Amino acid sequence: MRRFIMTAGLALAGASMLGAQTPQAKVSKESDPTNKVAAGTLPAGWQVRLDDKDQTRYTAADTRFVAMGNGYHVTSGPAALYYSSTSTAPAENYTVTATLTQTKAPMHPEAYGVFVSGKDLADSEKQSYAYFLVRGTGEYMVNHRAGKDIHKIIPWTPSPAVNKADANGQATNTLQVKLMADSVRFLVNGTQVGAVARDHYGSGAGFAGLRVNHNLDVHVAKFEITK
Repeated sequence: MRRFIMTAGLALAGASMLGAQTPQAKVSKESDPTNKVAAGTLPAGWQVRLDDKDQTRYTAADTRFVAMGNGYHVTSGPAALYYSSTSTAPAENYTVTATLTQTKAPMHPEAYGVFVSGKDLADSEKQSYAYFLVRGTGEYMVNHRAGKDIHKIIPWTPSPAVNKADANGQATNTLQVKLMADSVRFLVNGTQVGAVARDHYGSGAGFAGLRVNHNLDVHVAKFEITK
């Protein structure tokens, strides 16, 4: 996969990728430490990949990812990727869709969403994936990780397409990443909020899955890869 970058010449679709970043509430690590939760039984074929920063102090047993109803439920725990051995995408065009509900208010805005084009996920030096996230303040972002480096593609950007958390800390958002012939498009609740040129993305083949940051309770009602 090529380095996933945005160049000045790219046309933007939907909300501007360069919109002003909304400040996040400042909460110290001491006042919002990462919780350890009792692990459940992983659904068949699913795996957990903790963030590099959490791997020295936590294990997959400190976060919970279980089947629930027709979907899944995440209780974190350290920030992590969740993916199945069967959730792979081809090199041609495809769409990854997930409907996620933040069910409780975190101590400060934390993000959840999807990742695509995952490769060498068990190797900190070789890992590569792109992730598209939202948070309860009504913002979205896109990053790419290559080894230990994180390339910021779209900074935290407000969008009316992102449902904000209500007074109980709850919000439901459907995220989509569409790999088209000419572009990679990012949609929230059916509205395109950004895009990058496909030739800056590479083939797009690899694992697709979920990403949930620390100390969140998120229900996944739908996760699918379609051509």
